[in-house]
Amino acid sequence: MVCLDVDGTIVNHDGYMTEAVKEAGRAVVGDGHTVVISTGRSLPATLPVVETFGITQGYAVCSNGGVTLRIDTSLENGYEILDQQVFDPAPALDALQEKLPTARYAIETSAGHFLATERFEDLTFGLSPEPVSLKELKQAEAVRLVVNSDDATAREFARAVKGIGLHGVTYSVGWSAWLDIAAEGVTKGSSLERLRQRIGAPMRATVACGDGRNDIEMLQWAHLGVAMGQAVEEVKAAASDVTGSVDDDGLVTLLYGILED
Repeated sequence: MVCLDVDGTIVNHDGYMTEAVKEAGRAVVGDGHTVVISTGRSLPATLPVVETFGITQGYAVCSNGGVTLRIDTSLENGYEILDQQVFDPAPALDALQEKLPTARYAIETSAGHFLATERFEDLTFGLSPEPVSLKELKQAEAVRLVVNSDDATAREFARAVKGIGLHGVTYSVGWSAWLDIAAEGVTKGSSLERLRQRIGAPMRATVACGDGRNDIEMLQWAHLGVAMGQAVEEVKAAASDVTGSVDDDGLVTLLYGILED
């Protein structure tokens, strides 16, 4: 069970996947390993990566654990949703708006829609935003809430968010002033564990690779958790090993190592 983050792991932060990564991913899939794309991206933005890796039967964990898919290209849409972890975004939005009045907010809903308070372009959603009021945003059933600010550095943003004291949700701060929020207790790691139990994969056969703070629980969960070389020390400390950076195709080294075992 090989669980792979996307942005900063499979692709660089411009969204580019090298031929070496593509070939290594397809080789691991072709060798019969269960490759699980495990990402903060929403469902529509995850499917192109699944397709590029040649996964026709398998699984993906999207929205930082909020949505789990079974991939099967014989189905009408090529997948079915196995699990959704939803939450009420209103309390978090109330707390955040008070402390971060100039921030932008977007929600991925349980129905697969992308709602935003203002222009919110990001490839991790894979959808065009539907402009709504903050009041309408609070009424949505969310699988992922994203907060972004142009008025703070990542460190300043992290301090501000920590000071808010969000309750009833799980959150992680990204590379920039970017906050991902999911239902309480939901992470990539928690959803991968539910999937592992569902498919009966041995714990000793789990491998995970990622680079972001939203990968920490996944790296701690896996029998072998590997951090990308450009990851911050907090992420590396959660891993049992470190590979090269995304710009050096660090994932390729890991994947060919799996094939050699």
